[in-house]
Amino acid sequence: MKALVIGAGVAGPLTAMALQRAGVDATVIERHDHPDPEAGSWFCISPNGLDALDAVGTLDLARDLGSPTRRNVLVGATGRELGTLPLGAPLANDTPALTMKRSRLTATLAHEAEERGIRTLWGAGLADAHREGDHVVAALTDGTTHTADVLIGADGVNSPTRRLIDPSAPEARYVGLTNFGGVTPGGAALLSGPDAEPEQWRMVFGRRAFFGHHVVPNGDVVWFVNWPRPLISPGERAATTHEQWREQLVDLMDGDTGPAAALIEAGTLDLVADNTHDLGHVPVWHRDRMVVIGDAAHAPAPSSGQGASMAAEDAVVLAQCLRDLPSIDEALAAYEPRRRARVERIVKAGARSSSTKSPGPLQQQLLRAVFRFAVTEKNTAWMYDHRITWEDRVSVR
Repeated sequence: MKALVIGAGVAGPLTAMALQRAGVDATVIERHDHPDPEAGSWFCISPNGLDALDAVGTLDLARDLGSPTRRNVLVGATGRELGTLPLGAPLANDTPALTMKRSRLTATLAHEAEERGIRTLWGAGLADAHREGDHVVAALTDGTTHTADVLIGADGVNSPTRRLIDPSAPEARYVGLTNFGGVTPGGAALLSGPDAEPEQWRMVFGRRAFFGHHVVPNGDVVWFVNWPRPLISPGERAATTHEQWREQLVDLMDGDTGPAAALIEAGTLDLVADNTHDLGHVPVWHRDRMVVIGDAAHAPAPSSGQGASMAAEDAVVLAQCLRDLPSIDEALAAYEPRRRARVERIVKAGARSSSTKSPGPLQQQLLRAVFRFAVTEKNTAWMYDHRITWEDRVSVR
């Protein structure tokens, strides 16, 4: 069996390697050139996502890149702690959630896939695809065509594959937040007390924006700002320098207790003016031997902390279905019900979290009760403690 995997972000190479383990010959197609490992911002992969990486034999690569992260600590604008949320049970080898630069993981996974003999075609996107008998024929933007038994769209929230499967498929939805990310070299020296503790994301519900920071082992501090505001237009983005954005972010956090303003002022921006989108219910995931996974099928808001983890889980489950079921059509039909309820529940949870990123004093009092009684380790175990056993066999339900 041959597969075309569209997209070489985190999901694409993982899917190709999972397919290879299942005996499927996969080729990855990416419209951009080779990834820059230093571009973009940082993110966290929770234990359920790391478990999926382990099934593909890439956990050690992630551990080499990541900073251990065991909890999120939520703080109000006045400095009062609202609650602590553990990020799930560590893996059996005690690997907890890991914070890392997304682009470094992307580049590492792409390199590992190529080391395993998986071919990646760089600089050519998907222009069109259709089924011919038992095959899918894909036309690329470089003018070439490629034929395979199945085509898998791991091509993100604005997925061309999703639109080919269903021209009426929903578009991504702006969640009302813009995202900025940066790093403050040696920033740990600016911190003290609970702000300086390792292995945590400390997140502040500020008066005008939501801020989080994490101390990495070398003493640098990585941070992000979620700014509730109208969509940033291409014109505004082009007309605003990094220094001007940084000044605006410092002003946003001014007056809130904590190190946010100082870290931003002393730091550099890695991610600028990123409009945050999610993707809820996509009615059609597969048709004519084409299927979407990851953000192409269900993009949670970044506040869920689950985007990459969901994509990694998808990759493993899809590979299991293609490995075990007698036909591709049966495999795709079996894959969807094994994933849809879980991922859509996570998208909804992320949307609720995004809507509370800048609460007033009364809402912050309410959040203390929420984090004490509703958002607890026990109540979030369904999300973080999910595990997939590669050896489990898939059968038609």
